[in-house]
Amino acid sequence: MVNGLNLYSYADDMKRQQKIANNGHAEGFPERLVTVRKERNLTQQALAETVRCALTQLKRYESGASQPTLDVIKRLAQALHVTSDYLLFGKNERGPDEDLRLQFEAVSRFDPEAKKVVKQVLDSMILQQEARRWSSSTS
Repeated sequence: MVNGLNLYSYADDMKRQQKIANNGHAEGFPERLVTVRKERNLTQQALAETVRCALTQLKRYESGASQPTLDVIKRLAQALHVTSDYLLFGKNERGPDEDLRLQFEAVSRFDPEAKKVVKQVLDSMILQQEARRWSSSTS
């Protein structure tokens, strides 16, 4: 959220992931869920019981026929011992580009006041960029 504007919504991210997955460019949420479950040697039944959802519903999540709520994603991540970001986003879908990663690592070592300034500058630039994008899409 930047200055009260939610720039990215969960639903939009899920739709984008599904679209990417369907075009074969990246593994989507359903595929990552199946992969991690199998890596943990869990059956669908065992995982469904652990996260307190019906087996048929878990099968829908794994097939991509249904999307879990945020609460269910949280329980899935906890049961599988991964982050929700790992389940939701592909390897390069989230986080800074490689060329910015070192700068963000350096900023993470700043004192709290300097971090606050960097965050304000970034928020301002993001808002400015989004405003440009919105204005160009309405023109």
